[in-house]
Order: sequence, then C-alpha cells, then structure tokens
Amino acid sequence: MRRNNVILIIFLVLVAIILYQHYKEPEPRELPQELQQEMEEEAVAKSESAVQPSYKQEDLQVLEVTRRTAITRAVEKVEPTVVSVNVIKTRYVRRRLSFFFGFYDEIPQNIKSIGSGVIFSKEGYILTNAHVVEGATKIKVILEDNRQFEAELIGTDSIYDIAVLKIEGKDLPVAKLGNSDDLIIGEWVIAVGNPYGFLIKDSKPSVSVGVISAVNRDFAQDRNGKIYRKMIQTDAAINPGNSGGPLVNIYGEVIGLNAFILSESGGNIGLGFAIPINRVKKRSRELIKYGEIRQIWLDFGVQDLNPALAEYYGLSTDEGIIVTSIDKNTPAAKAGLQKGDIIVAINEYKVTDVESAQLAVADITVGESIVLQIIRDGINKEIIIEAVEYK
Repeated sequence: MRRNNVILIIFLVLVAIILYQHYKEPEPRELPQELQQEMEEEAVAKSESAVQPSYKQEDLQVLEVTRRTAITRAVEKVEPTVVSVNVIKTRYVRRRLSFFFGFYDEIPQNIKSIGSGVIFSKEGYILTNAHVVEGATKIKVILEDNRQFEAELIGTDSIYDIAVLKIEGKDLPVAKLGNSDDLIIGEWVIAVGNPYGFLIKDSKPSVSVGVISAVNRDFAQDRNGKIYRKMIQTDAAINPGNSGGPLVNIYGEVIGLNAFILSESGGNIGLGFAIPINRVKKRSRELIKYGEIRQIWLDFGVQDLNPALAEYYGLSTDEGIIVTSIDKNTPAAKAGLQKGDIIVAINEYKVTDVESAQLAVADITVGESIVLQIIRDGINKEIIIEAVEYK
C-alpha cells in the first residue's frame, strides 16, 4: 500500500513538472544589438525632451504659421458644409416562375448608393448631382458632426446633372458660393467629398488638392441624355462617392460641383471635371422656385447645312444650321426669324450643326434672351428672342 502511495506521489510530481514547463512564460529573447541601441537612444531623447523642449517657443510659432496655409484655412471653412448623401434606389429584377413554361414576374430589389453634397443655405438646401439621387426612394443626409436627416428631393436637372435637396435642421453650416467665371488656369483648388462612404465609417469628408487644368471643356451628350458643357477640369482626385461634392478655391468658396472623371480603369488619373457653380446657381434657382427646369418655347425647325445648300446660298463653309420652318405668332417669328435664315451662333456659342445648337439652347432658362447670329441673303444679322415658357 505504501509503495503504491509513493508511486502515485512521484507520478503527480512528474505531471506537475511537465505542466509547469508547458505553461510557464517563455524566457524573453535578447534583442539584436541594433534594436537595443535604438531603444536606448529613444529613451534618452524622451528624457531630454521632458527636461528641455526640442524647439524654442519662437520656432514653434513659426512652424505653426507655416502649417496653416491658405489651403488648410479653406478646408476649415468648407468641411462642415459637406454632407454624405446616402440613397436607396429600387430596381425590378425578373424572376423565373416556371422552368418548363417560361413564366416570369418582377420583384423589387433595393440598391444602396452614395454621393456627396454641399449645404448652401440656412434653410437647409443642398446641392448634389442628379445622377446621385435619380430614382431614389429614400435619401438620408449625414453631416460632418454626425447629425442625420431625411432629405426631400426638391428637383433635378437631368440634362445638366444638378439636383437640389432640402433638410430641416437648426444651426446648419453654410458654404459660400463663388464665381466660376473668374478662374485662373493653374490656381489651387480643393475637391471635397465622401469617397467610398460605405467602407469608411466616418462622416468627415476627405480632401484632395490639385489645380485647375482647363476650363470650358465641352463633351458630347452622353447615353443618359446629360450635357456636360464648359466644364472645369482639375487634377484634384475625384473618386467614387465624391460626385456632388464641392470644388473649392483657396478662399473656401465653392466654384464647381464635382461630376465625373475620365479613366479607363475607373480610378483617378488626374482627369476630373466639375460643373461650373454659376450654372449650378442659375439652374438651382429654377428648381427651388418651380420644382423643375421650365421648358422654353421656340417652335422653329432646322437642319444641318450641307455642301449643296452652302453652295446654293453662296457660303464659304457648310458649318451652321438652316431654318426650314417657323410657326406664326411664336417668339421666334415675332423677333423676325425667317425660313431660310442660316444660324451660325447662339449666345456667342458657335453653331456647326443641329447637335451644337441643341447644346447652346439647353443652357438657356425662361426669361433670358437668346441672341442668334444669322446670315440672310449674304448679310450678317443679329436676332434677339425672349425665352418664354412652353405651355
């Protein structure tokens, strides 16, 4: 019996030794000499900085002034006014009901998307792109301070890709809208927005800096019917989610609304484009007051000027459009436009064909003047038509 007890005690001791060896903390390895020396130097540097500052007070003040540039001051002004625009859109997807008989039905599917916007009035009006909110069934706006609001869609200008939203809130930050007719090629600009908002769980906008690369860039009407005309080109990075965010000058003024990039890969390569803010202001006034862009009434037909017609009229070029029909008692007829007149410019915008004429007219709103440069019987004339609403 005693022998068995001794064996049991020995066994338990061995088990305890094995468990101790298994679970005891490993001996720390000795650091390489280079790392050990670096740690010692860091410790000395910390102790010295605790006793004596690295910079003199005057140096720190100079560095602080150097850090705070015109760009950082502009960002401070505009950053609180930039919002994240979260959208839910509904699309209908076909579903097969019967494999053998080929019956289908359509089921609704919610799609989430995101863009940016900028608050431009104390009443809570927000500018963004039309393509951000078109087809939306629900729009939620998130401010930089994490306040969230359900937004009302006031109206969209699908042609020029502009939309106005409205939220109800107090003490809203407001951005100052600048002048896009007074831009300098090469001046600094800042693109602000919320790129990849679903991945970055943070309501604060991102900032990228570049210059104005060009102005007055024109593009053909795209497959969705949108017209991008006299666009501002910049190399400031515009990424997915930046659409609708502001392009800002160094005074913190909004000079454009970021719209799209040109890229084969889909990523930024320094070819970003913004809608000039002067156009946005004009179109947004229509949207706020009327809920839509009112259609102007012209009522005259045109066609491209071809070489045969140019030769018949004794013209040296076949650029322009010819008036083929005009209704009586219309604004154009009352202004003096006649069948056979050749239109070569509209509001100083050169007209080469019907498409360019449509682009020129699309920028005109009710109440403005339409100035036509025409050729009649070989004589250059100017005709002014008052743009009235089509009813």
